[in-house]
Amino acid sequence: MKITKVEIFDCEVNRKDPAMAKFNPVMVRVHTDAGISGIGEVGLAYGAGAKAAVGILRDFAPFVLGRDPMKVEALWELLFRTTYWGAGGGPVVYGGISAYDIALWDIRGQVMNQPVYQLLGGKTNDDLRTYASQLQFGWGDEYSQNVTPEQYAASARAALAEGYDAVKVDPLQIGRDGVKTGVAKINQKNYGILRYDDLQMGVERIAAIRDAVGPQVDIICEIHSLLGTNSAIQFARAIEPYNIFYYEEPVNPLNSKNFEKISANTHIPLSTGERSYTRWGYRELLEKQTLAVVQPDLCLVGGITEGKKICDMANIYDATVQVHVCGGPVSTAASLHLEAVIPNFVIHEHHTYALKSCVRELCVNDYQPHRGRFKVPDVPGLGQALNDEVVKDYLAYTIE
Repeated sequence: MKITKVEIFDCEVNRKDPAMAKFNPVMVRVHTDAGISGIGEVGLAYGAGAKAAVGILRDFAPFVLGRDPMKVEALWELLFRTTYWGAGGGPVVYGGISAYDIALWDIRGQVMNQPVYQLLGGKTNDDLRTYASQLQFGWGDEYSQNVTPEQYAASARAALAEGYDAVKVDPLQIGRDGVKTGVAKINQKNYGILRYDDLQMGVERIAAIRDAVGPQVDIICEIHSLLGTNSAIQFARAIEPYNIFYYEEPVNPLNSKNFEKISANTHIPLSTGERSYTRWGYRELLEKQTLAVVQPDLCLVGGITEGKKICDMANIYDATVQVHVCGGPVSTAASLHLEAVIPNFVIHEHHTYALKSCVRELCVNDYQPHRGRFKVPDVPGLGQALNDEVVKDYLAYTIE
């Protein structure tokens, strides 16, 4: 069997919803001479990078065309070692490797008539606990930017009504004026000590959510790496009374010493992973044992092949895993298969963007949790396929 064609889809879905923030999933479909195709995704749908994702998939296509898609590990090593930038690349390079890797696992599962989770070792977890992610943008099909504590509480209650027993929020991302990035504007104040008003803004929102959901619901606090070490400690101490499940990306992961300092100064468990790539990117953080939860994004970290290795590494250090999911339906499907297998799974992320119709329609199967729980697709491969009637309306490239 050989790879014969690659299709790349640049799905700028927020064009259909002007109120929505920029969201641009980039997906790839890999065809074979056996008539079987597999799909993958680059995890750069948000932030700046989607167009670079298209470019790297085009650049990598000649490396995979004509190759045997069943040799997943060999093709991973090929992209890692012979593309030059693979050995030491960042999110664009590893996002490209990830997308092709996921597509190859999809093909492999279909050829062997098995779900991907079976190829990875079979289920350890059959019923995946799931949390409602990013309540600062509301919860439901309508996109919003919450400002008042009452709005945060209302979004939490909406998730609770759907059966979720865990939620996640960035209480600092949106300012009191409703402007996204709030306290984390591009200036230096957030790297030092938070001013009282900024600190209180975040605490009031966390307190409102806790009051709305009660003591039994877990709250994850995310900061998107937009604080400095000292302000991250300051904010952690302020929210400790609200029993935070874990504290995600308080600072960027580039300096593991910063995580050591934060860990030594708060009782809240720490997590990161969205902006760490390959097992080498996780090694130091794990060895220092400052993380309770690692969050590899399978569409950025190097795909399912590399993601499984990172999860196994984490298990050595008693770190649990919550795969980072903030993309299209392919990202969701791939994550569910891996999380079903690993013994150190803690919880699955379901992003508010995954509720938006412009995202849900990209693929044939609309996987959504029921009462805050996910079941894993029990069909060959990923159990997902692109919706050609929808993706045809977006920019696409074909390489043969």
